[in-house]
Amino acid sequence: MWTLISACLQHVIPHHLLSALMYRAARCSWRPWKNALIRLFVKKYGVDLEQAQRSSVHDYLSFNDFFTRALKPGLRPVTKTADGLISPVDGTVSAAGVIEDTRLLQAKGRDYSLAELLHDERDLLDYFRGGNFITLYLSPRDYHRVHCPIDGELQSMAYVPGRLFSVNAGSVQRIGRLFARNERVIVTFSTAIGMVSVIFVGAIFVGSVETVWHGEVTPAGKRDYFCRRYEPGTVFRQGEEIGRFNMGSTVILLTEPDRVDWKVMDGQVVMGEEIGSKKVFSFASHDK
Repeated sequence: MWTLISACLQHVIPHHLLSALMYRAARCSWRPWKNALIRLFVKKYGVDLEQAQRSSVHDYLSFNDFFTRALKPGLRPVTKTADGLISPVDGTVSAAGVIEDTRLLQAKGRDYSLAELLHDERDLLDYFRGGNFITLYLSPRDYHRVHCPIDGELQSMAYVPGRLFSVNAGSVQRIGRLFARNERVIVTFSTAIGMVSVIFVGAIFVGSVETVWHGEVTPAGKRDYFCRRYEPGTVFRQGEEIGRFNMGSTVILLTEPDRVDWKVMDGQVVMGEEIGSKKVFSFASHDK
């Protein structure tokens, strides 16, 4: 019952106003405020600060500095593979599979349009029609930096304005077309297995999405769609950081058709874990 009430309320609450307030609160550097907020968050969500490079709440300049914390070196070893995909984040697989023509599974009984997700970008739609996807949910307690899933050359980045519905399990099950309605940043790479898109999906209280080459993409002063295409030469290696979230959200990976087999379809994953391998075709020989 509560999830139904929560889903209904989300249609009327001022998403962007609340997120703007959180954006400011999370960046307040007043020590009593930021220390109390960090301690409350650590206790509520069971965050293991021993995994972080800075293990004391006093070491962080603000709550946002804590939330986007780096982990200790070597804590997330990358399963290096020339043509496989690693998880770009710590999170939970909420859906994975084949894009049925242009429809992606959101949750049991719910799907949504690839064209709408990609804001009708014709080139991207042609690449990913009938391809594969995996949806990774980041809870508030998770590590919130996003890493490159495969060696790739940066092709484009698009910002798509939208709503900021929560992306927790209850909302995903009850709010139709959620990922295609929420604000998002679509980053596309050319790789050994074809084009791969990493989609940062915003959510309520996600006050910021940034990439390492652009800086802060959201919140945008003007919430107008834009797409930037990049000259050849900007290459990211598998496991290299490409961006980060403030507060919990979702990452969606898209690949071209018949390029990858997912090794995980549900459950928890950690950044650096191999989640997809290059699809291998076998041709049976027949005696004449």
